[in-house]
Amino acid sequence: MILQTLAFYLFASICVASGVMVISSKNPVHAVLYLILAFFNAAGLFVLMGAEFLAMLLIVVYVGAVAVLFLFVVMMLDINFAELRQGFLQYLPIGGLIGFILLIELLLVLGSWAVSPDAGSALVASAANVGGPTNAHALGRLIYTHYALLFQSAGLILLIAMIGAIVLTLRERVGVKRQNVARQIARRRDEAVAVVKVESGKGI
Repeated sequence: MILQTLAFYLFASICVASGVMVISSKNPVHAVLYLILAFFNAAGLFVLMGAEFLAMLLIVVYVGAVAVLFLFVVMMLDINFAELRQGFLQYLPIGGLIGFILLIELLLVLGSWAVSPDAGSALVASAANVGGPTNAHALGRLIYTHYALLFQSAGLILLIAMIGAIVLTLRERVGVKRQNVARQIARRRDEAVAVVKVESGKGI
């Protein structure tokens, strides 16, 4: 129990620190890397809670796709982030007001928080069901039976989003030689080889 508590505080502190660095980093590439670190520590918290499927989903989907896509877009698009930050001060009062409202809401939630009297019995029941199906097994059976169509539709939407991101970041560069395989195969001998008769004394 002590080891789990120490792991929780370690993952939670690194996750919070990474989240702060995401919004405070001046370099957008560093911000994306801190975001990946925050995702890894959040996955560790999910493992401690017994939700190994959510941890795997966070690593595979968010770290393997979303964060890499953020990094890809940031590095491909030539965005002047210094110019974007020039209007930061004019939005500071509105941002401060929104942050103050969120802080009040969090304090109200924490002030009314209480442990449920049935929490102990729920933990005992979950510990007693060790030999039962795991979370990944139960979720997989539910997704691929009752929600198979919705699951495939979500996959198609993500595929379309990935293709759209690639098309938006694809830039045509003028003067760059590209290989045309069909043209290379279809060319004739007289187009590829030129026989030139050079007179004596006039060569290179």
